[in-house]
Amino acid sequence: MTKTVHHWIGGKTVEGESGDWGPVTDPATGAVTTRVALASVEEVDRAVAAARIAFQTWGTSSLAQRTSILFRFRALLDANRDAIAELITAEHGKVHSDALGEVARGLEIVDLACGITTQLKGELSTQVSNRVDVAAIRQPVGVVVGITPFNFPAMVPMWMFPLAIACGNTFVLKPSEKDPSASLKIAELLAEAGLPDGVFNVVQGDKVAVDRLLEHPDVAAVSFVGSTPIARHIHTTASANGKRVQALGGAKNHMLVLPDADLDAAADAAVSAAYGSAGERCMAISAVVAVGAVGDELVDKIRERAEKIKIGPGDDPASEMGPLITRAHRDKVASYVHGAAEQGADVVLDGTGYTVDGYEDGHWIGLSLLDKVSTDSDAYRDEIFGPVLCVLRADTYEEGLALINASPFGNGTAIFTRDGGAARRFQLEVQAGMVGVNVPIPVPVGYHSFGGWKDSLFGDLHVYGNDGVQFYTRGKVVTTRWPDPSEPHGGVDLGFPRNH
Repeated sequence: MTKTVHHWIGGKTVEGESGDWGPVTDPATGAVTTRVALASVEEVDRAVAAARIAFQTWGTSSLAQRTSILFRFRALLDANRDAIAELITAEHGKVHSDALGEVARGLEIVDLACGITTQLKGELSTQVSNRVDVAAIRQPVGVVVGITPFNFPAMVPMWMFPLAIACGNTFVLKPSEKDPSASLKIAELLAEAGLPDGVFNVVQGDKVAVDRLLEHPDVAAVSFVGSTPIARHIHTTASANGKRVQALGGAKNHMLVLPDADLDAAADAAVSAAYGSAGERCMAISAVVAVGAVGDELVDKIRERAEKIKIGPGDDPASEMGPLITRAHRDKVASYVHGAAEQGADVVLDGTGYTVDGYEDGHWIGLSLLDKVSTDSDAYRDEIFGPVLCVLRADTYEEGLALINASPFGNGTAIFTRDGGAARRFQLEVQAGMVGVNVPIPVPVGYHSFGGWKDSLFGDLHVYGNDGVQFYTRGKVVTTRWPDPSEPHGGVDLGFPRNH
């Protein structure tokens, strides 16, 4: 064990005092390389207190001050892309190029936050009544919390904190304890950029830390990304404690392939979207719905491409896919493949026996492809979160659409077709928050918002974009009247005020 990861509170590293530690492994070797502090309730309270004190001045700081710091942070983040990506690869396992892509997408939200001045301009209506003006403004909510998952240890926090602090809030991040190092590197860069102490804090930890943040009386809002059961718990618990909540849950993203589609393009997209980052993405395509007679040909094309994917350590430039995050998760993913044949699927590719020479103790699993999967099978119903692609068959567009809409998840979806009319119907009729037309992973750009429907989102607002600004601010309407001194007072009037 060569490294210890602590908390970041009040602008500096704070050593863990609880005595509880969690192991962090290198997924490629299976070796424990780091230990991470697991915060006690008292340590969480210390972080929230630092954020609450900082809010007293940061919440009223000028937009010029906030944006100048964010511009400096953006430059530092850009200069440290490789360093952050290396931390991600070492603890998550994804290949370096994928980790760099994660940082790049996070930078998009920092770009948006740098332009926060236009998002917070407010509105003014003059002379709504005699000498009466009405202004609508947005103000920060206070101390806000981000609880983020292991699969994007840099990008998902950057979906949250840049907009939150740009809007004048202070922030407490609780990252995943499985890959915590990127969060501290980001905290150091924010401090180097000149962010005042206490505006951004990091509490490492597990359920103890999460539960305290959800109930803490000084926390005003909670953002979460993770599985659906936990998202539901976060939303229910934080809401019951009077907090504003956005909780993004799990997914079972479908790709509908119509008979007129370019099957080579569809196969390329299916392999890229299903197996990228070893399937550990909430926007991964995990179910392909082949319509009509194209199923057999499409499955063959997917298999041919999947068999050529190079699996290996994330720091090897030749690797296209790395290991899974933990041994336990690897075994759980494998169990879905093992049980697929018993539940009626054709196992076209079975990656469960895969290993890498010289890295036999790593959390390896190969690419699995399941065809003719039934909608009542475990592999279809559950979010596997690994490199397992299910193929289902439908006779018509309508049947395929109904299958997708019957899913309890509604995060992202895609259609592959050359028919503009069918594509237009799909984007209007499908029940999902993000839709791709010949785009397999329709993650919105930073100035639009990310979020799903149904069991993929708990709360009213999505993350980043306009929804993010609304989530991290609250509206206030100010009505003013400056009477003319030469006019007499109107006197007492108990009637309801009317504009005239």
